[in-house]
Amino acid sequence: MSIKNISAPKIDFNTPAQMRMRKFRALKDKLAAGGIAFGGISVIVAIVLIFFYLLYEVMPLFQSAHVEPWSKNDRAIESYTVPGSGKTLYLSMEEQAEIGIRVSDKGEVIFFNTLNGSVIKSEQINVPVGASITSLSTISDPLHQFAMGFSNGDALIIEHNYTSTYPDGDRVITPTLIYPLGKKPIHIGDKPLKLLGVSHGDEDWNLVGGDETGLTQTKISIDENMMTGEVETSSESEALPQFNINADKLLLLPGRRWLLMASKNTLAVIDLKAEGGAQTTQVVEASKGTITDFQTLLGGNAVLIGDDLGKVSQWFLVRDDVTDWKLTKIREFTGGTQPIVNLSIEHRRKGFASLDTAGTLRLFNTTAERNALTETIIDGAADRIAYAPRSNAMLSEKDGQLSLWAIHNEHPDISWSALWSKVWYEGYEKPEYIWQSSASSNDFEPKYSLVPLAFGTLKAAFYAMLLGTPLAICGAIYTAYFMVPAMRRKVKPFIELMEALPTVILGFLAGLWLAPFMEDKLAGIFVILLFVPIAIVVFGFVWAQVPDRIRFLIPEGWDAALLLPVVILAAMFSLYMADGLESLLFGGDLRLWMSNELDIPFDQRNALVVGIAMGFAVIPTIFSITEDAIFAVPKHLSYGSLALGATPWQTLTRVVLPTASPGIFSALMIGMGRAVGETMIVLMATGNTPIMDMNIFEGMRTLAANIAVEVPESAVGSTHYRILFLAAFVLFMFTFVVNTLAELVRQRLRKKYGSL
Repeated sequence: MSIKNISAPKIDFNTPAQMRMRKFRALKDKLAAGGIAFGGISVIVAIVLIFFYLLYEVMPLFQSAHVEPWSKNDRAIESYTVPGSGKTLYLSMEEQAEIGIRVSDKGEVIFFNTLNGSVIKSEQINVPVGASITSLSTISDPLHQFAMGFSNGDALIIEHNYTSTYPDGDRVITPTLIYPLGKKPIHIGDKPLKLLGVSHGDEDWNLVGGDETGLTQTKISIDENMMTGEVETSSESEALPQFNINADKLLLLPGRRWLLMASKNTLAVIDLKAEGGAQTTQVVEASKGTITDFQTLLGGNAVLIGDDLGKVSQWFLVRDDVTDWKLTKIREFTGGTQPIVNLSIEHRRKGFASLDTAGTLRLFNTTAERNALTETIIDGAADRIAYAPRSNAMLSEKDGQLSLWAIHNEHPDISWSALWSKVWYEGYEKPEYIWQSSASSNDFEPKYSLVPLAFGTLKAAFYAMLLGTPLAICGAIYTAYFMVPAMRRKVKPFIELMEALPTVILGFLAGLWLAPFMEDKLAGIFVILLFVPIAIVVFGFVWAQVPDRIRFLIPEGWDAALLLPVVILAAMFSLYMADGLESLLFGGDLRLWMSNELDIPFDQRNALVVGIAMGFAVIPTIFSITEDAIFAVPKHLSYGSLALGATPWQTLTRVVLPTASPGIFSALMIGMGRAVGETMIVLMATGNTPIMDMNIFEGMRTLAANIAVEVPESAVGSTHYRILFLAAFVLFMFTFVVNTLAELVRQRLRKKYGSL
């Protein structure tokens, strides 16, 4: 049979089995495509939901305040007649804003229902016979304390207190008056107390009172017998020198050292504890107009001054050198041109309300320098306003009528300047970036600057990338391009396995072992950083000079393994030599030498520790992606380059690396994202202090670590709670923007080198 007669075998591709296989394959392709699409869309949806959830938690921070008449059962409460008689000297409310207190110039103290003005309790002050009330000084709104001065030179300290009981399950609030220094008035001097200032500590009271012709200071000490419980009171009075200031009002600051006197448009500062006796240390022009109100902010350290030009300014004492204190104008709040009638201070925040002659109410926060509300609530000038302790209600009095207002102002202490600009906080010598969200004192001024946290985040990421990037990329280049396959199969999985190590373990080791070790062997660390690279280069040069018969005993490509003992021995030798070098060059203590000679502070848990620990965490990520990108470069490119006469190094730098550059860039961005979002290593390996210093020997606090530390302690819905969500939002947006820019750069690199 001829070959021509032999027919080719026929293959039937349409057999039932083949058709079933194709259908099954098509189904698998569709399922795979659908699953991948669903997974990708789910990731995008999850990211979008996270974005909007964070935004949902953050947005209330920036909402404006609003005020409305207090309502009950959806009906607004009408104004009512002021209970009692006489002129109101003092107006306040208790915690729940259900009971108000009014003190009149006739010595009548009336507790009334804030909804309708009905009298709950009335009590007459023990005014000395033949005397009249000449002054009233608010000691502390949060403590419900005030003092009354009489025309005979006596004074009386009063505190209003409220007790809640629950008979039959209903809350009943019982108001009472307390006399911290007794019901008997305290004699200060022989002159009418037209001016009165009071301040106190735990067991000591200072009262300064008198008129424009002279002032008297009375110091009262309270001693309690620990055995019998008896309380003994002792007092001492002294006449203060003439200050030649026609004062309208006095304020005695906490600490009982500084006395402030307001007169027309000037403010005088008196040092009651100066050497040689009380003396005037400063007289400043506090206003271009006339001072109309003069109050202390929460805590008593800052002073608010309202004038007839519609401006309110904040002042407090600032130390300008080692010993001198100067009353300094910190900021000014301008809302209108009408004269300020009254200022009311918030009981728990650094905020206040102002009311002018046009009946316009303005709500301010001093820290944020924010005007949260401007609204006309009264037709014409009112007499006074009073904040509720929770700042959710306000009483206003005009022409013998009281009105109760509901205040909605949840987060007034947040503004763009408070978050991202320098703020001059009370007690500081200049404006600074500070994060300090809590303190032991109720008078604390929260400091919510995110700048130190953002700085700490970038600082930690910078030092981690500074250490990890060169090691990871150089290791990946050698592993993918120069290393023999047998060795690569062992090295690459080992390095990638490092990524599975929990970061809490790395942080634990860094904080409890690495940080003390580096503190003790700081000089050795620097010697290692210098000597190990030199030892590697020297070994490479020496190895190249070794005769071929010896070098060829090591299989080709495995000679890199000889560097392991070289690195270990070089590190051990560096640590051994470090003590001698430290004694020779730095007096035996490198840390002390840096502090004294270079003025570089050193903390045990610092950025160097974080850089090493977090660099160790990001190396596997950068290494793995970079190694895959270099290894995936088509071999015909490198073979062609070598065939044209290029050296391996030229081929690497001019062909392989440009082609792999999109993958290398992606590795760097992913590694940076890992470093920016790292929590546990930074939390455990640094001092966790929110400071702004690039010093590698000081610590930091990152956004992620701050969230982890403070979220469990913050009250849900509070300003602090939402600020932490804002920090998370900032971190989210930072990583989103960086990754977006990285993808754009990667696409450009891919387009540029994809044609090779």
